[in-house]
Amino acid sequence: MTHESNKRWTIKPSSTLLDLKISETIEYRDLLWLLVRRDFVSFYKQTILGPVWFFIQPIFTILIYTLIFGSVAGISTDGMPKPLFYLAGVVTWNYFSDCLIKTSTVFRDNATIFGKVYFPRLIMPLSIIFSNMVRFGVQMILFFLLMAFYFLKGDHFHITSYVLLFPFLVILMALLGLGLGMIVSALTTKYRDLAFLITFGVPLLMYTTTVVYPLSAAPGKFKWLIELNPLTAIIEYFRYGFLGNGTVSWLSLAYSFMVTVVVLLFGVIIFNKVEKNFVDTV
Repeated sequence: MTHESNKRWTIKPSSTLLDLKISETIEYRDLLWLLVRRDFVSFYKQTILGPVWFFIQPIFTILIYTLIFGSVAGISTDGMPKPLFYLAGVVTWNYFSDCLIKTSTVFRDNATIFGKVYFPRLIMPLSIIFSNMVRFGVQMILFFLLMAFYFLKGDHFHITSYVLLFPFLVILMALLGLGLGMIVSALTTKYRDLAFLITFGVPLLMYTTTVVYPLSAAPGKFKWLIELNPLTAIIEYFRYGFLGNGTVSWLSLAYSFMVTVVVLLFGVIIFNKVEKNFVDTV
């Protein structure tokens, strides 16, 4: 009798709502990387420029922002080169918004797969987080190139010790986008209108954080509202770390961390609750 024939399956009771199935997800890591590769290849398959699109989108965005917000509206960038200032905000915002928008439709987009084969459902939103990280990494290269250009040009900015927080900031953005995305994805199994709300609502949400203006230039009566956005502290710390410019405080970063933890926990709870019977409602 072979070893395989002696293998036994253990049937366990249903898991709790806070069970992330970490060990089971790790066992399916090959599937995770396969999905990441699939997302990357399928998105740019049969395109002429391929991954170059990673650069084109932020380049055109900062050109428009420089023209509209910098030249026409005359919004301050605290003395920073306008394209570099805007790109710092765009790169961070793009990663968060991509994680949120794509995770928010994970149930609807993968209903066929979920209904046919079992694997830890958390694999799908995690694959989105990692595949978007590839795009984020490429856009960071563009950011570093622009930093080098303005440094050689003689513009005044400097890297500070806060740059060491960069991995922590990326994790915060990923987990915040993951948590919010799982909440919306779970709700869209019953309320399809939320998918349309996210499509045009997330770009508008950008203006409630400091992507196109520094916190120091925010209108006084709205400043408290902008500071309530957990992304504000993340973007400000990112700029302060790489450019030496921004309004930072440990209290604001602690607030962003706490909001991220709460959103992620709530997202896990509602995701685990819905995944058990969502096939009947999608």
